[in-house]
Amino acid sequence: MKTILLTTIIFLGFATYGQKDDQKAIKSVIIAFSKAGDAQDAKVLSDVLDESYRIVMNQLFGSKEVNVMSRDVFLEKIKTKEFGGDERDVSIGQIILNGNTATAHVSFKGIKMTFTSLIVLVKNAEGKWKMVSETPVIGA
Repeated sequence: MKTILLTTIIFLGFATYGQKDDQKAIKSVIIAFSKAGDAQDAKVLSDVLDESYRIVMNQLFGSKEVNVMSRDVFLEKIKTKEFGGDERDVSIGQIILNGNTATAHVSFKGIKMTFTSLIVLVKNAEGKWKMVSETPVIGA
């Protein structure tokens, strides 16, 4: 019985340690994303965004629909300086890990705009976390 208990405690310790590393890496990706957007740096953004990255906009800017913006369109809007160029404070709330997938509740407060997003990240085969989707709510 003591052996089972000791094994369980050791396993939980390793699992918690791994989760803390993942949470730290996830926070780094989100901060890099924000800083690159503020600097309108499409190269850095392309490094932190998964190839499948999408922004899902539900009823934003007066729309009554759900609109989806692809990674390529987003990066083009950064390159042409239509998006980005703000100085934002980032507040990362709850991060939920689910294997090689995670969600984060993040607030971005800038001069131009303030919004809160639910961000979904995936850990790729190389063990690197990347953003795969973002669902912003403006002014939240």
